[in-house]
Order: sequence, then C-alpha cells, then structure tokens
Amino acid sequence: MKLSVEISMYPFNGDYIPPIKGFIDWLNQQEGILIQTVPTCTIITGDYDRVMDILRDGMKYSYEKYGKAVFVTKFLPNYEALN
Repeated sequence: MKLSVEISMYPFNGDYIPPIKGFIDWLNQQEGILIQTVPTCTIITGDYDRVMDILRDGMKYSYEKYGKAVFVTKFLPNYEALN
C-alpha cells in the first residue's frame, strides 16, 4: 500500500531553524521515498511500511540530537501525493 504523509516540526527552543533543517536533511538521505519540502511542511510518499519506518527513525533521531519537538502529521493512505 502507498502512503503520503504531510509532516511539520515545531522544536521546543528559540533557535528552531537548525533542528528543522537537520530533520529535513536527514529525511532527504533516506532511500525508497519521494520528498518535497514547502514553507510549512514536508510531504513524504512511498510504500506504507517504508514511510512509517522512516518517520519512526527520523523522529527518534531528531529527539536524540535536538531535544523536544512536536511533530504534526496528516496521513493519506493509498495516495501518491508526489510522482
């Protein structure tokens, strides 16, 4: 099954650009997904299991490297937002 996810990150510190950029850079290093970043969110499309694994690992990476943050997501199954 395909999955498209829209994700936004809200770090808990005043210097919020480095954590957001770091998370997006990490996402762009992952294989097997399509990614598009716009000013308000990043869109990820790919195989359901692959996308969910990347989200889990990416959020863990972000928490460990940058500390607390809120991630807001929207999930749309069986839809490829990016081709």
